[in-house]
Amino acid sequence: MQLVDELNGDRCGVARGLDIIGERWALHLYELTEWGRAPEPILLQFGRWGSQSPQSPEGTLGIDSLLLSIKATVDPARAAHLAGVYQFHIDADTYLAEVADDAVQIRRGTAPDPDATLTTDLDTLRAVCGHQVTMAAALDSGVLRLSGDARATRRLTELLLAPFTPATLSQASTAAGSCATVSG
Repeated sequence: MQLVDELNGDRCGVARGLDIIGERWALHLYELTEWGRAPEPILLQFGRWGSQSPQSPEGTLGIDSLLLSIKATVDPARAAHLAGVYQFHIDADTYLAEVADDAVQIRRGTAPDPDATLTTDLDTLRAVCGHQVTMAAALDSGVLRLSGDARATRRLTELLLAPFTPATLSQASTAAGSCATVSG
């Protein structure tokens, strides 16, 4: 952290970038301009790297962080297999995930006719994505609902539960530059 402290207020690009992304609110990519979204591939790679840390994280993921984690864990080489338009009703908010080719876009909003829709609360989504509760158990208990045809709900389930292992990390980092942005 000494380097970050020394760079604080410095005029070099690295220091200025750290000043900008050091603000937690600046990382909510759903509300940023095109200029603000430009570092997203770097941030996603940084998140992939950080998620491999042997230290257990403290606290819980908020909805923005959870959705960015879902986006970051998708192997771009598999994105075409997961292609579709998916709507998430999480508590009182609605989000849209569009998966095509090697890109995943997630934003606040709705679609007139999504391929599949997930409805749940944040705690349940967090537990399912964190593999603490199975999708089947959440569905059986009624705390999570899926609608859409069987193939689309299966792809949506794969999107949420996408394994992201160190073996696929290097593949994803190569393709990270082609990931689409999370936009508002």
